[in-house]
Amino acid sequence: MGALRDFVADMLESEGAATELIEPDGLGVLAPEPLRAAMGWPELTRLGFGSTMPAEAVPIGLEGDWLDRFGTLLGERGRFAERQLAVAANSPAPNDPQRLLDRALDLPNAVWRLQDVNPAWTRCLLLAFRYTAISDEKREGLIWLGFNQGTGAIMDGDFLLQLRTRLAAIADWQAPQPDIRRTAGVAWDAVTATARIERLVEHRVRLDLEGFLNAMRRRLDRDCGRVHAYHDDLRRTAQMKLAALAAAPGEKAEADRKREALRIAAVEREYAAKLDDLRHNYHLRVTVDWMQGLTLFAPVYRYNVLIKRRKGERAISIDWHPAIRMIEPPLSDWGLGVGRARFVCDDRLHLTDAGGQAPCPSCGKAWCRACHSAACPRCGRAAA
Repeated sequence: MGALRDFVADMLESEGAATELIEPDGLGVLAPEPLRAAMGWPELTRLGFGSTMPAEAVPIGLEGDWLDRFGTLLGERGRFAERQLAVAANSPAPNDPQRLLDRALDLPNAVWRLQDVNPAWTRCLLLAFRYTAISDEKREGLIWLGFNQGTGAIMDGDFLLQLRTRLAAIADWQAPQPDIRRTAGVAWDAVTATARIERLVEHRVRLDLEGFLNAMRRRLDRDCGRVHAYHDDLRRTAQMKLAALAAAPGEKAEADRKREALRIAAVEREYAAKLDDLRHNYHLRVTVDWMQGLTLFAPVYRYNVLIKRRKGERAISIDWHPAIRMIEPPLSDWGLGVGRARFVCDDRLHLTDAGGQAPCPSCGKAWCRACHSAACPRCGRAAA
């Protein structure tokens, strides 16, 4: 709980409180009036952050409503920031750019040629989203997305993890210099950013919830099986009794047949109601909220590449980041943009995922979803 204690101490000091570390795992707080009113504390209080706490300490943990109360205290502060990434001046570019690009760029239906390599600054956007999934159980998680606004590339997987790890290891926070801010280019507008973010957020949340969903489906199948076995046994017993009474004469036999028929109908109604209860119990509700954002101004080596497809040509840029000594994937004009394989369309040389150039399910014509996002240009079938 040391990290949580340090966070709370920094936050309270920013609110004007005086703090003192108390062993074991405690924090003494002398709080000003606004902070006391917000948190419901006396002027002098002790906070505890571990299993063993100082005497008369208020227990603080990740459970309960403490994180929400601290979040209310912070408000919108800390939600978005800008940072310049410092890298040693003697960080040269790789000496074999052709081999480096061979690993980063896979064009199954086009060719490419490296034009030049230049040092540059780029503007990266890092975003954190918190999701909450509620069914018969609850699952919460945090996902990070990264975008290079200078090249249009999506920074994902190990690349983003290495970059975030590098940022966490640098204690000094350097604000971006005005000339570097200008050199890095302009930020995306809201429409462009939203279009790039929405599909990727959904994809990442689905990946993160895959294990949770599989376990939920197993529990649902198990409970449905139990409910079916129980009601099927009741229904089968009633049907057997009804069959035994089929040839019996007399009013009593007729009354018994009606009773068993009503019992079968009641069992079927109850079974349907139990299934509805299970569907309601296992109904999945997922909410996603933006938590934090960081604009990172990073030094890069920019590889300018010429893409050739039939008689067309298109220039793109791919950045190599000396801070983590990794090259980012190429941009994608359609699709999630993860991985390195890109297909190039004939008309405008859009770079897309494989699905962006797939044949139409209706007429079989391959068409570019970046060129025609609404429907197939041949038969008019709406895009999926």
